[in-house]
Amino acid sequence: MSGIIKKYWLIALVVFDCIFVPWFCGFLWFGQKINDYNDYALKYTDAIVVLTGGRNRISRAVELVNNNMAEHLFISGVEKNTSLKDILKGLKISVDNPEKVELGYKATNTIENAREIKEWIENNDIKSVRLITSNYHIPRSLAELKAYNLPLDIEVTPVYSENVANYWWQSWGTFKLIFGEYNKYLVVIFRNLFK
Repeated sequence: MSGIIKKYWLIALVVFDCIFVPWFCGFLWFGQKINDYNDYALKYTDAIVVLTGGRNRISRAVELVNNNMAEHLFISGVEKNTSLKDILKGLKISVDNPEKVELGYKATNTIENAREIKEWIENNDIKSVRLITSNYHIPRSLAELKAYNLPLDIEVTPVYSENVANYWWQSWGTFKLIFGEYNKYLVVIFRNLFK
């Protein structure tokens, strides 16, 4: 009986060392990384691409295109039958040149966002983009976009929400959000490894 118990303890130790410890270290890295993006050294890109779904994402993108930080703005994941005018009115913002803005209606999730952005980039001969999404969503969004191996320079601009605590371990809601996003990110990384 003691031999069987030792065997199970050994298996548990191997699983802990080979799976849980790397996962946990990665989770700590992820929690630090999402709050460590530099949003100060902005540089011009051919286009800004923004993913719908989070607070202030589109407002930040419009602010940057109004400041001539890009020639184009592509909003991915727009609900069907929603116009640019509807979006701007709902957010109480305005865009200086509406001709710079295009809407994508095909995407309903991050995988589809990346595909929709890829197609738009190829159709418009874009060489550099600024990806705007929520800070916790950047690693996964970036990994999805990079999976296409486009000849593209990608900058990122995070959008931080007051509803997502910087100290994620002090907020159960933020912990659940970060936990889920980290595991989705790992799925993308492993999927891309075996493509």
